[in-house]
Amino acid sequence: MQHWQLLDVLSWAGLLAFGVSGALVAVQKRFDLVGIIVLTGVTAIGGGAIRDVLVGSLPAGSLRNEAVLWLVFLVALVVWRFNQRLGRLERPIYYLDTVGLGLFAALGAERALAFGLGFWGCVFVGTVSGVGGGVLRDVLAGEIPGIFYRNRDLYASAASGGAAVVFLIYTFLPTYAALAVVSGALVTIGLRLSSRWLGLGLPAP
Repeated sequence: MQHWQLLDVLSWAGLLAFGVSGALVAVQKRFDLVGIIVLTGVTAIGGGAIRDVLVGSLPAGSLRNEAVLWLVFLVALVVWRFNQRLGRLERPIYYLDTVGLGLFAALGAERALAFGLGFWGCVFVGTVSGVGGGVLRDVLAGEIPGIFYRNRDLYASAASGGAAVVFLIYTFLPTYAALAVVSGALVTIGLRLSSRWLGLGLPAP
């Protein structure tokens, strides 16, 4: 599989993961169908749209891609229709959010590299890309975003770690860009899951 094809696959996987997590939160909050569609869309494309604004790629790619918008709509309809068969929602929301976080953090860093940003620029764009959709979802759902208070796991820090890995691998092994993105996503996912299992979090007053 070529580099651009792999990035497309990862991007669609991230959109799907975040979209479903947003839809499940909307169901959990007992939103109506319009609310589910809105929260699905904001969660799925929010982080990527912020990323595109930061690197100056306008209009945001997700808004120019009709297939992405149709995916958002269909995900919202499917979750709305079959939500009673999904059982407990907290666990699937968490794991889907973690997958989306990892994929968008890595893809955001790769996008920043394509626009010539340095280490901290890539880390910042990757982190914002990863957490953006989840933050917007939590705000619209009436929750305090997890990145703002001590939690049972790492979130923005995990995204930053994955984005940093993308930059480092791409810098020293520029012909392995796809490996950099996959590795960055796995590092973010691994950091978040392991920190939850170990009960780790950043210090707070």
